[in-house]
This record gives sequence, structure tokens and C-alpha cells, in this order.
Amino acid sequence: MPRKGDGMAGHVLQGDPDIPLILRPSARARRITLRVSQVDGRVTVTLPRGIPEREALAFAAQKERWIRKHLAGRASQVDMMPGARLPLAGQEVTLAQGDGRSVRLEGAMLLVPGPQDAMGRRVAGYLKARARDVLAGASDHYAARLGRAYTGLSLRDTRSRWGSCSSSGRLMYSWRLILAPPPVLNYVAAHEVAHLAEMNHGPRFWAEVERIHGAYADPRQWLRRHGAGLHRYSFGD
Repeated sequence: MPRKGDGMAGHVLQGDPDIPLILRPSARARRITLRVSQVDGRVTVTLPRGIPEREALAFAAQKERWIRKHLAGRASQVDMMPGARLPLAGQEVTLAQGDGRSVRLEGAMLLVPGPQDAMGRRVAGYLKARARDVLAGASDHYAARLGRAYTGLSLRDTRSRWGSCSSSGRLMYSWRLILAPPPVLNYVAAHEVAHLAEMNHGPRFWAEVERIHGAYADPRQWLRRHGAGLHRYSFGD
């Protein structure tokens, strides 16, 4: 049964192991719902405003088997250490201790100099630099095809979206896109660039995406199915 405890939001579903619960009141919610994040395993119970917490906790207790099943099905976290494998621009690479001063890719080996406890930070820095170069190139390409210019480009480690385009024409991308297959990264770049012409997701927007990118159903579906898995790679930040 849930109890008050030291977990997130102060509530825990007792068991082996205990599961922290996040209770989120919502003015829009019409009923109590559960969500298990495939990114970080957080369990969120959303409840309409005015519903007592005890009802939400009782609902979570009724769904305990469902919650544990979904948590067990999450891909395990991958920490950056020698021998770890991660995807990089369409190929799987293996981390190994390197020499010199810079991270470098040699075949299917990503060689990382320095102490092991700094490996995650150094790999993240390498991936961010590579992501910026590739995403800038893709954005330039699609912006030229669109006939519009963007005003800037930034990278973040976002969990809720892979990219965005502001009303001022500034593009933002998740740097983890460099872990995705190149066609997926290219699709996201075309998607955000198309917003320079259409700041919506209406038919004209999708027509622009198809015009500058071509067919996009496959990379879009890849993101829906596998995108959350890109967050299982932990860089210690």
C-alpha cells in the first residue's frame, strides 16, 4: 500500500522495492491517471483538483502490478565506462580508454582520454560538439530548400521534445539526436525548419516538411518507438 515517506512528492508505493510516487493535481484532468516515464522511471499519478490524495494513492495501489510490469520493461541505464556501447550517427561504438587530449573515433571505438570518473563528461562534450556540427549542417540544408533563414541554433538535453522553433526563428534541438540514425536527425531538422514558414502543425506545415525533406513517416515512427531509449545513456550530469 502507498504510504507517506521520503520518496518524491512524499509518497511511496511499498514493496520490493518501494516505488516513489509523484502526485500531480490538474485542473484539466477528468479522472485519475497513471504514467510511467520510459525516460527516468518516474511514476506520476495525475488527479483532478478536489480529489483527495487518498483516492489517488488507492488507485495507484490497485494498479501496482501494472506499474511494476512497466518499470521492469524499461531499458536499463547505460553508464559511460570502458566497454559501454552506445549508438552514434547510425553505428554502435564501444568506449575505451584513450591517450592524448581529445576524444576521437577510430572505427567502432570511441577513445576517451583522462580518468574514468570524467569519461561521461568528456563523452557528452564530444557528442554535443558533433551534434552541433551535424544539426547546423542539416538546418542550413533545409532552410535553403525552404527559402527561409533561421536566426540561431542552440542545443539542450530536453526530455519532452526533440526540437523547437521560436517565433523569432531560433532553432533548438536535443543534442541526443546524434545518437539516433541520421535519417531521424534529418527529419527533426526539417520539421523544425518548416516551422519558419508555418508555426503550427496543420496540413500546410506537413506539406512543407514533405517538400523539403521527402517522406517522413518512417523516421517519425522511429522516434515514437525508440526515442525514449536515447535517454537511458547516462553521462553523469
